[in-house]
Amino acid sequence: MLYRGYLNLVDRLPLPSLRIQRIIAFLTIVVQGGIAVTGSVVRVTASGLGCPTWPQCFPGSLVPVGVSSNVHTIHQIVEFGNRLLTFVVVAVSAAIVLAVTRARRRREVVAWAWLMPAGTVLQAVIGGITVLAGLAWWTVAIHMLASMLMVWLAVVLFVKVGEPDDGVVEQVLPQPLRWLTALSAAVLAGVLIAGTMVTGAGPHAGDKGVERPVPRLDVDITTLVHLHAELLVGYLALLVGLAFALYAVAAPAAVKLRLKVLIGLVLAQSLIGLVQFWTDVPAVLVVLHVAGAGLCTAATAAVWCAGRVRVAAPRPEAVTTA
Repeated sequence: MLYRGYLNLVDRLPLPSLRIQRIIAFLTIVVQGGIAVTGSVVRVTASGLGCPTWPQCFPGSLVPVGVSSNVHTIHQIVEFGNRLLTFVVVAVSAAIVLAVTRARRRREVVAWAWLMPAGTVLQAVIGGITVLAGLAWWTVAIHMLASMLMVWLAVVLFVKVGEPDDGVVEQVLPQPLRWLTALSAAVLAGVLIAGTMVTGAGPHAGDKGVERPVPRLDVDITTLVHLHAELLVGYLALLVGLAFALYAVAAPAAVKLRLKVLIGLVLAQSLIGLVQFWTDVPAVLVVLHVAGAGLCTAATAAVWCAGRVRVAAPRPEAVTTA
């Protein structure tokens, strides 16, 4: 009953073309990755506690209080601005749900679309816990990793939106290569986890207040950097091995192109990481590194999705003729 009423309301909206649906789906990738980047800006500007409570900015106020607080005004603006961007993410997430529902896309697409607003709300809660926990390193790590997961899910959604609803699924790659692709994704997860640990032990705590010290990861940062780098080397080695395998089985050009783009991004990300280490982790490179993590995650998801495609089902007359 409620669902029928919801559909009746959605049907009052203009019917979105496939192109519009894909544009909105692409924007979900952008905003999910983008808010991770703006979050890194909050961190490197030491604005993480610019709004020291949640869901309010200050006790009794949903907005910054300016000079009325002992928190510097610029930190309040940076943190509150990042919180406002959550509404942009929610709006885009709601838009993709409405678009695919109005277009009466297959259930799979609608289900994936609903993951966007659901995940965004969960991310907001994680962000609130992060603030209430005083930016404890492990809460920040979970917040970052959740953003990367949302980027992955958004890429899968984008791919599924572009597939025909009445199509049939075809395996593009042999199953062993699908397993290798999955393994590379698992190693990427390890790289990301190690990266958040490096950040947790690094110089950018997200706040410089002395009254409420930020809980940090008490592990030698050089050891963590080496772990992060070794996992990255393993990840890159898997990708190179996958590239040779794709050429060996004469994989479609589109799959090989996606992998080439991914390898290029990983190499660029590696260079940024090295320069960070050699130059004492300048703030601008931290932001670039987070952006690179989002791009590598998106590209890895795209390679994974390329392993199977949904193609238009053959017409009955074509089957009869055959």
